[in-house]
Amino acid sequence: MTDDQNTGHEPETSAILAGRSEGETSLAPVLYPTSAFEFATIDEGRGMAMAVGAERYYSRYGNPTINAFEAAIAELEGAEAARAFASGMGAISAVVLGLCSSGDHVVAQRQIYAGTQLFLQTACPRFGIDVTFVDGTEPGAFEAAIRPGKTMLVCAETPANPKLDLVDLHELGAITGATTVVDSTFATPLGQNPLAHGVDLVLHSATKGIAGHNDATIGVVAGSQDLMSWLWGFAVLHGANASPYDAFNAHRGLRTLGVRLAHQAATAQRLAEYLEGHEGVELVRYPGLDSHPQRELAVRQMRSSGGLLTFDLRGDIDTGCRFTEAVRLARQAPSLGGPETLITHPASTTHVGLTPEEMDSTGIGPGTMRVSCGLEHPDDVIADVEQALAATSD
Repeated sequence: MTDDQNTGHEPETSAILAGRSEGETSLAPVLYPTSAFEFATIDEGRGMAMAVGAERYYSRYGNPTINAFEAAIAELEGAEAARAFASGMGAISAVVLGLCSSGDHVVAQRQIYAGTQLFLQTACPRFGIDVTFVDGTEPGAFEAAIRPGKTMLVCAETPANPKLDLVDLHELGAITGATTVVDSTFATPLGQNPLAHGVDLVLHSATKGIAGHNDATIGVVAGSQDLMSWLWGFAVLHGANASPYDAFNAHRGLRTLGVRLAHQAATAQRLAEYLEGHEGVELVRYPGLDSHPQRELAVRQMRSSGGLLTFDLRGDIDTGCRFTEAVRLARQAPSLGGPETLITHPASTTHVGLTPEEMDSTGIGPGTMRVSCGLEHPDDVIADVEQALAATSD
């Protein structure tokens, strides 16, 4: 699917136009920093208190700035509605706890963000929610793990953090009897649209590529009006709602996502090709490489290969740490999708809370490095990685 299904525009154009309320003449998103709104009569207040998503009642219920961002994401994902949260984890926990109760069952993939994995492993059992982990790259694995009448939710992440494993969205979307949700943070709405494949819900840590400037912490979920209305009711009680300031920054960032993603993906492709030929590198994972084990699937369901890549250094955990500290242009930081190229050593940072067995099951080794390509010139990024590799091998 290349054309935006709501407007007929290409997605990059919709990213600029989406979320503008009718009659609004401001070219920039409008910031409503208020926590509450005044209403004229008791009847008006009562009506908004009972409405779903009233945007001028109390900002935990809705806010024009937040609602505009939600509308933009819904349009880009081909969804009927969306809901923003205070973080990506706020979005994930709201989906799981909003849809599942004690005695229910969740199926999730092993190749998944460590925060999500720890939430499913630690919080869910406390609420009596059983979780089964499967290999998300194995055909039929999700459906085979479903327990009829018990499985309420099937959770996938594609491309997965950090090794960029892919899940077949069409296969996931064909699952019946349980709600399916995809964490599409690495792809962004311009990289793929899970709902177009029949998936029920798509979520993002919009902190990352969507906002794109390291100045917002925000998550978002999109799907059908019925599902989002249910999640809205839970979210009002759950309370992990996005702030107007973060929604403003995320909406502003969304408008440049097209050019940012194109540049970051081009840099990632060049860097991945360079690393494939380096003697100090054991393995490179990037969906744009022919060597990616799921390259055909990437071509089939992704518009862009994205700005993220991972590679495995030859050596031990000390090799990974030394490489991370040897980069000069790139920054050490546990995030992605921003203007600066970021280097992450998962074994000592983002996934440090996992056991060695859990890290091994997700493909994370002592020398695994994750790179989020920024907006610098590709030659400068490659030169920085090259000198860090040379320093590491000394």
